[in-house]
Amino acid sequence: MKAIQVREQLARGQTVLNGWSVIPGGFLAEVMASLGWDGLTIDMQHGMIGYPDMLAMLQAISTTPLTPLVRLAANDATLVGQALDAGAMGVICPLVNTADDAARFVAACRYPPLGIRSSGATRAMIYAGFDYGMVAEAQLLKFAMIETRDALDNLAAIAATPGLDGLYVGPSDLSLALGGSQGFDKDEPHMLDAYRAIVAACAANGLTAGIHTASPAFAARMAELGFRFITLVGDFNFIMAGRNVVQQARTLLGAAKGQS
Repeated sequence: MKAIQVREQLARGQTVLNGWSVIPGGFLAEVMASLGWDGLTIDMQHGMIGYPDMLAMLQAISTTPLTPLVRLAANDATLVGQALDAGAMGVICPLVNTADDAARFVAACRYPPLGIRSSGATRAMIYAGFDYGMVAEAQLLKFAMIETRDALDNLAAIAATPGLDGLYVGPSDLSLALGGSQGFDKDEPHMLDAYRAIVAACAANGLTAGIHTASPAFAARMAELGFRFITLVGDFNFIMAGRNVVQQARTLLGAAKGQS
């Protein structure tokens, strides 16, 4: 089976920089994949992406060595199987609030007797290798999202789930759950305490701590805190940042007009 770059980097103790795509389109995914990430996640929960889009985007990402991942729309075995069969080498599951939620997610990623995944890897075999079914269990990355108060309360039990590879912080939802506001790069004391608890739970169970960030500076801070799978926004944010360029151009053009 094809080596999973992100898994190998994590095994070497490296920090992984992950990109994020919410806009459908094979070419845009190909462009995103060319930017230098270690992994790129296709967002099926909050993105505008359907199954045919996801498949085309996974194919586009295959033009690069980076690791393709999918953030699922829900903790559902059918959705897990579709993403993995299409060639995702890792899955991020939202709203994992209990150990039972985590166990159900992991089971959906594993073939019997360890889990309930149905055999039929289709594109995954073409992309990753025809021995996929025999070795996928040891390769595929499985991250459970921690983004609610219940998840924090059940953190130790979730982190102890056999077969789980990591915990991934959804900072905007976690902030809301803890009485704060939406957004990323939250560094209020209670959020930092939550981050430290998640990193500690990962360390105690041999898991990778992951988090979503919105700036290189905050990404670096989270790496210092112990996070090793770090997402730095994505395609939508990069495009929206173009508003500043447009405004600068309008300002300069207006000034030039006034001087004529």
